[in-house]
Amino acid sequence: MATLIAPPNHSPTEDAEALRKAVKGWGSNEKAIIAILSHRNATQRTQIRQAYNDLFQEDLIKRLESELSGDFERAMYRWILEPAEREALLAHLALKNGDKNYQVIVEISCVLSPEELLFVKRAYHNRYKRSLEEDVAANTTGHLRQLLVGLVSSFRYGGNEINANLAQSEADVLHEAIKDNNGKYEEIIRILTTRSKIQLVATFNRYKDDHGIAITKKLSDEGSNDFHKAAGLAISCIIDHKKYYEKVLRNAMEGAGTDEDALTRVIVSRAEKDLKDIKEVYYKRNSVHLEHAVAKETSGDYKKFLLNLMGKDD
Repeated sequence: MATLIAPPNHSPTEDAEALRKAVKGWGSNEKAIIAILSHRNATQRTQIRQAYNDLFQEDLIKRLESELSGDFERAMYRWILEPAEREALLAHLALKNGDKNYQVIVEISCVLSPEELLFVKRAYHNRYKRSLEEDVAANTTGHLRQLLVGLVSSFRYGGNEINANLAQSEADVLHEAIKDNNGKYEEIIRILTTRSKIQLVATFNRYKDDHGIAITKKLSDEGSNDFHKAAGLAISCIIDHKKYYEKVLRNAMEGAGTDEDALTRVIVSRAEKDLKDIKEVYYKRNSVHLEHAVAKETSGDYKKFLLNLMGKDD
């Protein structure tokens, strides 16, 4: 379930006029900006952007970029984009990173539905005049490249059918491919990039039943190279993406410092989908409400904005 509850009777024109008032003159009224935009769904935000442009011949996103700053500006920028645009941006930024952050690429490929992934790839075309596949390929090598290009290229079957015999045979294939770190990655790549999610979950369950260990644990035990990490992330996203996102949030706030990029990415991208469920998983795992953890690790307008997206108004 989503944490965002948008008003059904909003007026894009009234919102655009209120936002204009909030950014006009010296400084900006961040409280008013948060009050409006953190309570509008993707369709409504797009309507507001269009109304703002029609009324004032100005791009609302560019205006907000010039008025806001820091983590708050980055979070608001990601929020106001259409979901496919946002995921395309996140993928591009991940590939531009010096550490080639494949985690975001895996998330986009393995959490989104086949149709959503297709929309992201189309948005990537429009925004960067290149394909996501070619940029992934240009920034990776070897088996990691084969896995990531395969994941972003995939258009998985979305039905509920499970072939138990196939789950058994491919659990055996995965066992042979992973054991003793023998480098036989082609079969892992084939299975992870072609099967439906529900079929893969059946295969992973079969693997655990037969070998007494979760396949993600076996992968991490056998190696810690980029391929093992990416394959493990893909499997975690496919098995239970809510549990996966809980871990991303926990890691973002553990230890010294806060990973604001990861924190923003999860809250902004899941607020309209299943952030309420992720919050419950977080509380069950940590005995701390996610809102309290976020409030402790953030400050100012950035903190207010994230808490609003999580359903906790001022």
